[in-house]
Amino acid sequence: MVVELSAVKSVSPWQTHSVRIVSVKAEIPGVMTYRLKFVDQAVGNSFTVEPGQFNMLYLPGYGESAISVSGYDPENNELLHTVRAAGNVTRALSRLVVGDELGLRGPFGQGWPMETARDGHLVLIAGGLGFAPICSAIETAVQQSSRYRRISILAGARSPDQLLYGQQYNLWKAAGAELRLTVDRATSQWSGNVGVVPLLVNRIEISDPATTTVMMCGPEMMMWYTAKAATERNIPAENIWLSMERNMNCAIGHCGHCQFGPAFICKDGPVLRYDKIASYLKIKGL
Repeated sequence: MVVELSAVKSVSPWQTHSVRIVSVKAEIPGVMTYRLKFVDQAVGNSFTVEPGQFNMLYLPGYGESAISVSGYDPENNELLHTVRAAGNVTRALSRLVVGDELGLRGPFGQGWPMETARDGHLVLIAGGLGFAPICSAIETAVQQSSRYRRISILAGARSPDQLLYGQQYNLWKAAGAELRLTVDRATSQWSGNVGVVPLLVNRIEISDPATTTVMMCGPEMMMWYTAKAATERNIPAENIWLSMERNMNCAIGHCGHCQFGPAFICKDGPVLRYDKIASYLKIKGL
């Protein structure tokens, strides 16, 4: 079981540590969730991570790839990473099996502001593979549901078979969370919403916009229109948080690959406040 994520870090993120694959779970075609355990138990005992942070996964001969932490089990010192096989590193990772080892360094970046949302309505929004970075926030929220007045989970994908984490939906609802799903293209078996994610924002009850916090991750265009829908419902822009997914090579802001306006996603993000970056989201090709 995934339990509360801590904000304290005691393992050096600059050092690569060996982790072993404990299990591999197929989520949707081409996307797997890897459960990783530190080979050195002392390192595992010292490791902590915040929801929304990421690790650099390293495979000798292939390089590193920045992967969001989708879950953390501190009782067993195990990390969950949901990965799409898309580049050299992630394709090599897809060929590994239970028992294989790889390198990990981290955690890096700024995570979700879970405490900021406390005592209010927490709205967690995911689009496509953006479900992975928001999943750790969902798990943390539902396990601490008494801290929030209300929890709403909104998620969308291109088609029903592209929705991640289906086996966890009933657990989230059992914990009291509201869950709304949508797809771009329905199948004959689909009886849920059809349409884009921003439309879901208009379908949930928001009794007090001033104490509502939105956290979202997905394609930038989706996040732009979803944030617009949220502000149109009088949710303050400073209460809206986005996890940006840009190419992160070094994780320390030196290489410049992940620069977004004045910010470097790897160290200033990946979670950024909407009002701080809204003007840059409008710039085509940035």
